[in-house]
Amino acid sequence: MTTFSNPVLRGFNPDPSILRVEDDFYIATSTFEWYPGVQIHHSRDLVHWRLANRPLSRASQLDLRGAPDSCGVWAPDLTYADGLFWLIFTDVKRYGQTTVSGAEGASCRDFHNYVVTAPSIEGPWSDPVHINSSGFDPALFHDEDGRCWVLNMLWDHRSGRDRFGGIIIQELDKASMRLIGERHMIFGGTERGFTEGPHLYRHDGWYHLLVAEGGTNWNHAVVMARSRTLLGPYEVHPDGAVLSAHGARDGALTRAGHGDLVTLKDGSVWLAYLCGRPLPKLERCPLGRETSIQPMVWGDDGWLRSLTAHAAPDPTPPRPMLAPHPWPETPWNGHFDGPDLPGAFQWLRSPMPERLWSLTERPGWLRLFGRESISSHFEQALIARRFEHWSFTATTRLDFNPAHFQQGAGLVCYYNSTKFYYFTLSCDEDRRCLRLLSAIPAKGTRDELVCDTVPDGDIDMRAHVDGPSLRFGWRSADMPDWQWIDHDLDVSVLSDEVSLQGLPNFTGAFVGVACQDVSGAGLPADFAFFHYAPQD
Repeated sequence: MTTFSNPVLRGFNPDPSILRVEDDFYIATSTFEWYPGVQIHHSRDLVHWRLANRPLSRASQLDLRGAPDSCGVWAPDLTYADGLFWLIFTDVKRYGQTTVSGAEGASCRDFHNYVVTAPSIEGPWSDPVHINSSGFDPALFHDEDGRCWVLNMLWDHRSGRDRFGGIIIQELDKASMRLIGERHMIFGGTERGFTEGPHLYRHDGWYHLLVAEGGTNWNHAVVMARSRTLLGPYEVHPDGAVLSAHGARDGALTRAGHGDLVTLKDGSVWLAYLCGRPLPKLERCPLGRETSIQPMVWGDDGWLRSLTAHAAPDPTPPRPMLAPHPWPETPWNGHFDGPDLPGAFQWLRSPMPERLWSLTERPGWLRLFGRESISSHFEQALIARRFEHWSFTATTRLDFNPAHFQQGAGLVCYYNSTKFYYFTLSCDEDRRCLRLLSAIPAKGTRDELVCDTVPDGDIDMRAHVDGPSLRFGWRSADMPDWQWIDHDLDVSVLSDEVSLQGLPNFTGAFVGVACQDVSGAGLPADFAFFHYAPQD
């Protein structure tokens, strides 16, 4: 029996929703504050995947300016009915501080759930229709009788309450795109708590409800319940979790949970789920929450179960009985030769990329316009791609002539506005210089001069990541060797597991380029290329 390696979507790709339409498979994942919203990957064999679209790509669909870190687009759910693709998602506008069951005081958050549709994955995708704001992780269930239902977890902001108030369901009238009838509480969750991420399926005369529980960390789990009727009551799976790493903080795959099921033409069932890969001997996952997939089986008692012992995530599952379908490789040479941003890159929050960057003002170069600070939640010129490997180099060439210390551009390893390392070319006392601007939760934000004089002309900049270690280097045109700054930085802090107390951390580390001009003059910086080279 041949196997394949999990995760199938590496780097920050959490909360998968999986869909089959005839011979094509799609997975939609969360993008939070990164723009455009939602990543949809496409496969024909469940093993090889390619990025097909980011459908929330214009201001009328999504505007994330001002969204706090790890807010924005949560848990998209992708379905197909009536000749259309349906995508329902949450746009989180306020998070506040983390609270737990029974916490004192109110916990006021804003979760707005929207639906968009399209005739194909490539689009065109419609403008969003607001559905409700009662909680997050919405999902659509298209029943066999043609009726459509919206599920989501219920957020209870009241003092002393379990914030995760259970799973509710309400009918959606597809003609008017409005909720009709009463909402019903169908599942209150189990003792694991943090009941979220609902999906509903029909199988063998039962309604099967799948939820995520235990919180999206080490104790995360996929839990199921079933009922003969849509509105319940639902009985919980006798085995408890159908998939979980059961608190493990090391190993190939941990933090497993938040899943969705897909049935192949041959009737076999597969579970897509999020997971984490901790750095060896460290309880930190800078690659973020990734997506894995593995087979499941319906038991003789009608319950779904994993094929692994103790319902554990499988790093090397058997290949599905599908013809292999690798996609043709279209490697990017690292140069900005065309009018479109290469697919690996995203930016932060803004639906107006023309104010942040251009590939046409200086053909062959990526021009970033100096905007707000590296910690801004509004308009920031930062273009980056996901960490997908524990070890890699990222190299760029920069043409930038700052006039004073409020202007800077360079190479950044970024998690969010409170966690980053930014190697920047700036100006100090009328001399170009190199500075290291860093934000680390235990130490705060620091700005340090690391090279007091940089010659005129273009410079190359490099980030070398090796497990938990990060080093920055630079060289000018007449330098044969890299000049490495005298810092061995801990890149593992760019992970969910390192945080200021109470703040959300649901994304992953990115590496890219940035330009700031906090004087408001908008001085641009030009980048000739960007090379990401895996080392592992």
